[in-house]
Amino acid sequence: MPSFAIAPHPFRRRCLHALLALGTALSLAACGGDDDDAPSIPPAAQESATAQLALLASTDLHFNVRSYDYFKLAEDPSYGFERTATLIREARRAHPNSILVDNGDTIQGTALADYEAQVHPVPCEQQLSMYQAMAVLQYDAGTLGNHEFNYGLPFLNQALGGGLDVEGVDPNKRCAGPGFPMTLANVKSLKSGKPLLPPYVILEREITATQEDGDTVKLPIKIGLVGLTTPGIMNWDKRYLEGKVDVVGGREAAQQYVSQARAQGADLVFVLLHGGMSDANYSADMENPGLYVAQVPGIDGLVMGHQHNSFPDRGANPIYTFNGVDNQAGTVHGVPAVMPSSWGKALGVIDYSLKWDGSAWQIDKSKTQVELRNTLVDPEAQGAAQYVAADAAVAAAVQSQHDAAVQYVKTPIGSSDFRMSTLFADVGDPGAIQLVNQAQQSYVSRFIQDNLPQYAQLPVLSISAPFKAGFQGGTDYTDVAAGDLAIYHAADLYLYPNTVYAVKVNGAELKLWLENAALRFNQIDPAKTEDQWLIKDTKTGQVPAGKTAFAGYNFDMFTSPDIQYEIDVTQPEGSRIKNLRYQGEPVDGKEFIVATNNYRAESSARYILGEGKEFDIVYASPDANRDVVINYIKEHPQITRAQNGSARSWRFTPVNTAGAVLFKSGKNALPVAQSAGLSNISLVAADDGSGEGRATYRIDLAQH
Repeated sequence: MPSFAIAPHPFRRRCLHALLALGTALSLAACGGDDDDAPSIPPAAQESATAQLALLASTDLHFNVRSYDYFKLAEDPSYGFERTATLIREARRAHPNSILVDNGDTIQGTALADYEAQVHPVPCEQQLSMYQAMAVLQYDAGTLGNHEFNYGLPFLNQALGGGLDVEGVDPNKRCAGPGFPMTLANVKSLKSGKPLLPPYVILEREITATQEDGDTVKLPIKIGLVGLTTPGIMNWDKRYLEGKVDVVGGREAAQQYVSQARAQGADLVFVLLHGGMSDANYSADMENPGLYVAQVPGIDGLVMGHQHNSFPDRGANPIYTFNGVDNQAGTVHGVPAVMPSSWGKALGVIDYSLKWDGSAWQIDKSKTQVELRNTLVDPEAQGAAQYVAADAAVAAAVQSQHDAAVQYVKTPIGSSDFRMSTLFADVGDPGAIQLVNQAQQSYVSRFIQDNLPQYAQLPVLSISAPFKAGFQGGTDYTDVAAGDLAIYHAADLYLYPNTVYAVKVNGAELKLWLENAALRFNQIDPAKTEDQWLIKDTKTGQVPAGKTAFAGYNFDMFTSPDIQYEIDVTQPEGSRIKNLRYQGEPVDGKEFIVATNNYRAESSARYILGEGKEFDIVYASPDANRDVVINYIKEHPQITRAQNGSARSWRFTPVNTAGAVLFKSGKNALPVAQSAGLSNISLVAADDGSGEGRATYRIDLAQH
């Protein structure tokens, strides 16, 4: 193994208790002794002493190694692990005793990730570029997020170095792997009956401590790490995981394995939870159980993720304000905790003051410090946001693969006469959605006609959503300029590596689907004279007390003249869809085939149709939605607004409001709305003051 940290680093490895992917807990007895170069501990070390130890954490990197947007073929300094690396080096200088961990959703998310997994798969002996970059910083341990499963178990087995004992995978395969141990306590292989990965790892370290007489000494410490992922993997990647693995609730797994790590001698135990926080009642399939996991006895620190938010947040309007959450202290039910944003925008740092009594370590909780270190240094320095510098060694580590991915996404496939954008998809512009729907509808229709004659008489519809809707900032929108189209434009139109699915629904279920989509909006009171925010989102609108944000990628919509409906945002949730018609007739009593994706078909029925309900899946395609879009453009290379970007299936029900109805989108974007025919949109503020590149707009709901 490499040395613990970049030399000369005084906090050194002694023994790493992890046999990657063997699926068993790891015994301290596995350690054969100290490293050859580790100094012996002098008798004076038995005196009382103090030390500092920092837990450094990243989460939801999503393969953003470089500060580079593969959809725009441009540098973007607002994110990227090459900038996180600078924060890591700075933190290590401030905290010589430190460990560095990653919290999952690491190996999926960019065109480079797809290139290495699907287009030109990396060989067994080669690390993924994300792991090559992380090797520059010498990570100590990590866990898996839900997106680690997106490419299937055989690919995951290779990415993790081999050894997964699970159906459909060669357990004897050995590959390069990540270069650091992984822990995952709540996913079990049905084949072996054991955890898919070690449920915890224990790291043995030596840290530099100070004795009462001022002398420094190196003392041993054992650090336990327990990894947890979100149970949603069984829905979102059902086609890969069903019948092969099972999932345990986050709280239950923590209760079992935190205590086991303690029993195996861990002085400190940290939980790496690929999940966030919700104040809903706990259940074993809870997606974001951070509030409940934090209450498990024996946890000294909690790393969270998945929700792409920040904790602690010491601003004026923190996202997490639940009972037991203290943003000022950086604790959840008294446990120090971090959620370091996403895409490498922040590094979580928990600094512990430790006391050695001659035989064991204790934490001085009164001195624990919790913070997020952000790559954004100054949001308005000299009129432009300023970020920490990129670490040149990270870029160098992945340069050849980065260049290869860029060349691949430049492959030409067609041309367009209009700007396809999701900047105003929330308020009616179908410009970047219709082409996706056309591709999916064409693909499913042909398959049904050729292979499923029992459904050949049913109308085939297609539904999709604005996958990039501003959550990450004012440039986080699909935005394809008029002109030549290449593969990277199709990747911008369809962000995720989903596959096409088709489901059969009746008219009532179709309405429920659209009612669920309409949760994107707050309820508007026409009589209010003060401003009201249209979108129920913390970034592009506002989330009222007691409500939950609704992500843009869940705002499904039709974009066809055949199907028409209104969304009445003055009505309560569940009663907003009006005048739903297919070819001018009510949908009641009719049946339809709807083209969608595997995530929606396999995991969303409980939210759309009701708890315990499932969609009637008539076709589970092996083909990626993105590839279907690419092939459709190749077949129809002249993309026009008239044919591919102007069909609006839905509108807001007209209503006069006493006050302004507002929403946020990217800066300097009003011409996009005007070109799409949205004459009821006006600019309120060219800069919303967030430092994230957004502007504030007004919509006149009285106009169509």
